[in-house]
Amino acid sequence: MKNSSQIKTIGHQIHELASKLWPINRSITGDGVRKTLKIISKILPKLKVHSVPSHTKAFDWTVPKEWMVKNAYIVTPKGKKICDFSKNNLHLVGYSIPFKGSVSLNELKKHLYTLPDQPNAIPYITSYYKERWGFCMTQKQFESLEDGIYEIVVDSALFDGELNYGELLIKGKSEKEVFLSTYICHPSMANNELSGVTVATFIAKWLQEIDNLEYSYRIIFIPETIGSITYLSSHYKDMKKKILAGFNVSCVGDDRAYSYIPSRKGNTLSDLVAKHVLKWTDPNFIKYSWLDRGSDERQYCAPGIDLPIASILRSKYGSYPEYHTSLDNLENVVNPEGLSGGYWAIRNAIEAIENNKYYECTVLCEPQMNKRVLYPILSKRGRAVEVSLMLNFISFCDGKTSLLDIADNLNTPIWELYDVVDKLKSHKLIKVNDNI
Repeated sequence: MKNSSQIKTIGHQIHELASKLWPINRSITGDGVRKTLKIISKILPKLKVHSVPSHTKAFDWTVPKEWMVKNAYIVTPKGKKICDFSKNNLHLVGYSIPFKGSVSLNELKKHLYTLPDQPNAIPYITSYYKERWGFCMTQKQFESLEDGIYEIVVDSALFDGELNYGELLIKGKSEKEVFLSTYICHPSMANNELSGVTVATFIAKWLQEIDNLEYSYRIIFIPETIGSITYLSSHYKDMKKKILAGFNVSCVGDDRAYSYIPSRKGNTLSDLVAKHVLKWTDPNFIKYSWLDRGSDERQYCAPGIDLPIASILRSKYGSYPEYHTSLDNLENVVNPEGLSGGYWAIRNAIEAIENNKYYECTVLCEPQMNKRVLYPILSKRGRAVEVSLMLNFISFCDGKTSLLDIADNLNTPIWELYDVVDKLKSHKLIKVNDNI
């Protein structure tokens, strides 16, 4: 189990990676995605980067053209440069087509986006599948615009290129896989974008350091929606055979809440593990319904795909005021403590899956604990509680009840049973039923 030093260290390491990724302009295609994957590859050298050409069909979708931005800004009638893309990449509407010219204030307003109810926030706006150009600014800045002619520069390009994603397969003893997916397609936003990317990176790093994993792990870093659809279009048949559990990793970086979004079916191993872990992490965790979905779980759990993918989050996308704005940053929203909490929630879930075996007792009736020095000669409160837990655990070891179910029956976190299992196995009092 984790200690306070581990909690502090991992949170700061994840936050440091997020700070490196923060300035990069990411979208569903382009150099921002490749730069992000290159930085992640320094931590995960075995990460494979794949390329899918523009116009590739993926179910009902088509991989779009690649988008590149060199520069973008507006010059006011008094010669002041505003909405400078080089200073904040949220100023430019995502996938804006190139444009250079002079426009009146009335014409410019048709291309401007603000948040009147959040006057100090720059909104995040995209136009992936309809060609247009536009800028985003704060409502305060919008209200200060003067009448006159404005010079517009959008030095961008849309061209036949590629969609990129990263994939890491960590082999375990079993061909069965646990699947983790996170997205790398948003510009400088912290909880909505970088928390998932960075936490997933350090989860993968931890998994690579473990010998004799029970299951194999497939971790992908993709553009949201079009990336998961593209990936599924090539892999879903094999995924349906191999994946026994998985999580969409998103919005795991603030310290305000813990949340859960179920799979469409709601009763998969992923769902059971997520609810168990969060119950013991934060009894007040927010349980959303399938109707509250909004990320790539929409694709992974779609009819005909039907993968067992749930989501463990901190504050869910759309539920916190800074969502999809410039206020979702590494100071106001995401912090090392929040990232550490997201990391450990997902790590605890993975450890639960790894340890969720079916144990059966090797002796009939209750085993004699004294001769194995498992029962105290003198009664001591702490020792008695430990023995009581051990005996209660044994009482459910029928070879048909999973460790997760036993933990729920005993109303205890599953991780409190790991030492019990090790101790009883060392005395050959339990064994795994491999026929389940």
